[in-house]
Amino acid sequence: MSKPETSEERLAENRAKKQVKTTKKNLRTMTKNGHSHKARSSARIMKYGAIGFARNIWLSIASTLVMTITILIILTTFIASAILSSTAETLREKIDVTIFLKPGTSSETMKEMTNILMEDKNVRQVAASTSEDVFAKFVEENKDDEVLMKTLNDEEMKKLMISAMQATLRIKVYNLDNTESVEKIVEGNKIFADNIDPEYPPTYDTNRKEIDTINTWAEIANRTGWILSIIFIIISMLVIFNTIRMAIFSRREEIYMMRLVGADKSFIRGPFIVESQISGIIAGLIATTAAYFGYTAIAPSLKEYGIDVSKISDIVESQKLVLVFLCACLVGMFIGALSAQLAIKKYLNKTKK
Repeated sequence: MSKPETSEERLAENRAKKQVKTTKKNLRTMTKNGHSHKARSSARIMKYGAIGFARNIWLSIASTLVMTITILIILTTFIASAILSSTAETLREKIDVTIFLKPGTSSETMKEMTNILMEDKNVRQVAASTSEDVFAKFVEENKDDEVLMKTLNDEEMKKLMISAMQATLRIKVYNLDNTESVEKIVEGNKIFADNIDPEYPPTYDTNRKEIDTINTWAEIANRTGWILSIIFIIISMLVIFNTIRMAIFSRREEIYMMRLVGADKSFIRGPFIVESQISGIIAGLIATTAAYFGYTAIAPSLKEYGIDVSKISDIVESQKLVLVFLCACLVGMFIGALSAQLAIKKYLNKTKK
């Protein structure tokens, strides 16, 4: 190597050597302190991670945005699946098997039929309504119709209406998908055969298609949501992976010097992991906040359409919401840390001597 030809070149070389010595000395001191003082080392790692996040702010914003979308998709999948499943279950609770009996069937006969049905283990409850009960319910539902009420006040019209109204047995079962035992009782027992109205068959299958449709949509939403979640998790990991690789490239000289003075791998990789975890925390907070406001905006409309949102509302309106924020941040931190770990490990393995 040729000697510097001018005093300026010698001065520049001396400055460079002095700077390298100073840097090595500082790094050696930091490494030594890091071994003896774990808390101080951790604090430095946190500090350098925050500095790295700010230094690569645009790349950090990009990785945070992708991770936000990922966590938001996961939250949306959970919310949609819970709402649809809860709605299907609520409909199952409300639906019953209705047996239409001939008008004027006596309460004694209906009581006997109820006792026969209650012997079936699948039957949970039987509500009997005579023709008079059905008429009373009809009047209650139409009490605001003045013209109809005047007509029904006539005794002859009242008797005519009662004589035309079927008595009913409303049967709630434990398993709505299996009503065969109820069908056997209704079709095979003589007392039922004598009193069932032939013009109105029992509602064994009514609304079952609607329940099956909701269950199908719940399953589709669940599968689609998790597939999208996995896809975006992979995308976010790739984005963070490349972000960390670019950060490593811009700080390769610093990493090289740290390795020269004996810094361990955990001290080298620590700031990069912290940097990615900061993105994960911010993404978790933004995604959960967006999901919260989005849900509170559409929940009233969903209720109007008879969709059961009680399970999610219980979480949103309680302290459990804090746990949701915490879980979202933990998911973001995990994705970020795993991506950073893979990126720095690949670099350290490549540059290993």
